[in-house]
Amino acid sequence: MKRFVLLCVVFFLFCSVGIYGKNIELKSPDGSLGVDIQLKDKIYYSVYAGNELLLKDCSMSLDLKDEVLGRSPKLRNIRRNSVDETVKREIPMKNAEVRNHYNVLRMDMDGDYSVEFRAYDNGVAYRFITIKKGKREVLDEEYSINFPDSYLAHLSQTESFKTSCEVPYTHIKTTEYKNIDQMSYFPVLLETNNGYNILISEADLYDYPCMFIKSSGNNGFRSVFPKCPLEFGEDGDRSVKILREADYIAKTSGSRNFPWRFFVISNDVRDIVSNEMVYNLSSPCELVDYSWIKPGQVSWEWWNGATPYGPDVNFVSGYNLNTYKYFIDFAARYDIPYILMDEGWALSTQDPYTPNPQVNVHEIVRYGKEKGVGVLLWLTWLTVEKHFDLFKTFSEWGISGIKIDFMDRSDQWMVNFYERVVKAAAENHLVIDFHGAFKPAGLERRYPNLLSYEGVRGMEYMGNCIPENSLYFPFIRNAVGPMDYTPGAMISMQPESYKAERPNAASIGTRAYQLALYVVFESAIQMLADNPTLYYRNQDCTEFITSVPVTWDKTEVLDAKVGEYVVIARNKNRKWYVGAICNGKETRRELTIDFSFLKESREYRMTSFEDGINAGNQAMDYRKKESTVKSGDKIKIELARNGGWAAVLE
Repeated sequence: MKRFVLLCVVFFLFCSVGIYGKNIELKSPDGSLGVDIQLKDKIYYSVYAGNELLLKDCSMSLDLKDEVLGRSPKLRNIRRNSVDETVKREIPMKNAEVRNHYNVLRMDMDGDYSVEFRAYDNGVAYRFITIKKGKREVLDEEYSINFPDSYLAHLSQTESFKTSCEVPYTHIKTTEYKNIDQMSYFPVLLETNNGYNILISEADLYDYPCMFIKSSGNNGFRSVFPKCPLEFGEDGDRSVKILREADYIAKTSGSRNFPWRFFVISNDVRDIVSNEMVYNLSSPCELVDYSWIKPGQVSWEWWNGATPYGPDVNFVSGYNLNTYKYFIDFAARYDIPYILMDEGWALSTQDPYTPNPQVNVHEIVRYGKEKGVGVLLWLTWLTVEKHFDLFKTFSEWGISGIKIDFMDRSDQWMVNFYERVVKAAAENHLVIDFHGAFKPAGLERRYPNLLSYEGVRGMEYMGNCIPENSLYFPFIRNAVGPMDYTPGAMISMQPESYKAERPNAASIGTRAYQLALYVVFESAIQMLADNPTLYYRNQDCTEFITSVPVTWDKTEVLDAKVGEYVVIARNKNRKWYVGAICNGKETRRELTIDFSFLKESREYRMTSFEDGINAGNQAMDYRKKESTVKSGDKIKIELARNGGWAAVLE
């Protein structure tokens, strides 16, 4: 599984006096990033890129019930190490192999705890480690970061810890972000005035709540956490009321690694898009055998209202047996491995064992197997929790996986629910797609049957899903892990002319933009959200979409500007796919694609889809072209506003 290159010697520096206030330094392997640590009344650290100070006098502590770790710290020893390893990814959503190269500094403290820093060439991270007996109550965790200048922060602000993590981004100067303003969930992106970008999030999260941040009131961020819920009350079929909370944020093992707090840092924003920090920092896969896990595309009925129509539809369409068989036939024709049966397949949302008689799930599963198409079922998290033996039952039915929805929380209880689900699902060879979910934070590495998370303002928002917001996803949300955005609209509109609803759902952005999303956005389970009828009528687009893999051998980010445009090339076997998308800031946007990433000894046949001359007004306008390219060629492409460009090279 892993090829380890041993590079380093471990140094033990025993210190008992004279350390107070002195700098302890850690550099990245190439020396470009540095962390200066000072032990005073607290543990302080600053982060540099070369001579540029990026984070200033940040502090940390862990507030346990009977002690505060990090307050008046007393250093016992320092351990240093360097690691350079190449890891083969279980589900290669970005690259088949990931290099994990870092220098590490571990400070062991009096009080049976340590603080570990890692410095990568593209970021830094730290975490607490405790070695204590029994269970411990964590009352709070101090995470305080300060900025030496006013940065532009791209936040996901929410008024409550109850959130589906689908709010549009807000963009605010850190000096203008007030301590009375709403908190934000992770990930968060900062743009400095000197050209650096800093992506902030967490990794290796387990048995602990997600972190949120608020303004410190003094050009900085501070952490806030949901309390651990203790008592629940009824609140409909897909939620509960929290009636009583603990005074702690987590009750957890006294001997454990706490979540990593990380910063991906670069003066080339392409490095933000291409980073693998969450994977590198998270615990390794816990499954001995994951060969049964099958990533892939999904034909999905909810967005289009399950309403195929036309001369080949000789039945009343809807949530019924004939319609789902039609979806299976469509999936089989284009080698789509799954269909998803969303809300309505069961007689009740609260009973996962009694299918809607008009649907006949067992016949659909049988028919799907005959056609080589698996079936995914939708459930609310609350139904899963109340019927936790359903994983075994669904496996016996022949179901391939479950889309679990409406968690809308990230306290310790709910974080543990995610883990219980993917573990039980893995034991029964089921894949999982979480909706109404928080961001990826490492569970998907430990349990690779977790193929995707929503936690994004995707196409289910119809006219409120706009490129102006979606162009931030490659730099923020999708930069920390898989994202179920549900692309694939065949009816495209520009924002000022948008009028649509199911069953005639439409998207904002051009047709070429929709095609490019399959290359740009990463998810190991990727929806085809529209109606099979429309896909049949747009054969060339459908053939392209269904040819795009969901796992990759290699990813190259060719060009990018935060929130405005991104161009990504991805390789699978002998083919390359290229996708470019942009916002509506410019009427027409010209970009240059440099094909130096191609193998030098080959000429490639390129099939491309571009915005038509009228796509800035009539977003359905596109052109398909055939050409040849080779390594070293450079071509100019032109995107309409809210437009795209997509190509396959073979």
